[in-house]
Amino acid sequence: MGIKALIFDFDGLILDTESPMRTSWMEIFESSGLGVSDEDWASLLGASADPPEAYALLEAHLGRSIDRKELHHQRMTRELELLEAEAILPGVRSLIAEAQASKLKLAVASSSERAWVEGLLSRHRLLSRFDVIVCAEDVSETKPAPDLFLSALDRLGIESDEAIVFEDSHHGVAAARRAGIFVVAVPNRVTQCLDFSHANLRIRSIAEHSLSEFVAAATR
Repeated sequence: MGIKALIFDFDGLILDTESPMRTSWMEIFESSGLGVSDEDWASLLGASADPPEAYALLEAHLGRSIDRKELHHQRMTRELELLEAEAILPGVRSLIAEAQASKLKLAVASSSERAWVEGLLSRHRLLSRFDVIVCAEDVSETKPAPDLFLSALDRLGIESDEAIVFEDSHHGVAAARRAGIFVVAVPNRVTQCLDFSHANLRIRSIAEHSLSEFVAAATR
């Protein structure tokens, strides 16, 4: 067995979009007198770029329905404002460069919509680095279902034991495991409070490890 590809989640793994999203939601919750713990919030992430559970939490607290479309517009305006300060996360560019130098294929498998993922990858000059990008529109079920990763494997033309997945969320790790792929959990500022014992490997930062170390862990 040899590793032939690396598959990356996007939100919170390549770019920390999750901290701006959390801040934008917490400002809304706090203005309504609603408190949500770090663990409860982090557990919602990975299945959708705009978790419907967040709206449901607010509606349950208020005891009434809300204009979700208007709230989404308000929140996204704030999130995009905060996102301007975010850079590609440490170690991602160097790992991509190492993988390409080693002739490994690269993919993104994200529960977010293609316009969001490709738009931000393009802004940070990473879009052309990936051979395959699979997004929410491409599958019937997003994470924690394995569909995104199974589709990525199919498009890459490889088997599950020939890839390594990098994930930052519970749902993402569960999806990779269900697809039979070795998964490295890289918690971010929002998800670091969660238990990632279901991952094959948990690390603090991609920047602290080399490609050869990841390959050795996946193939031992």
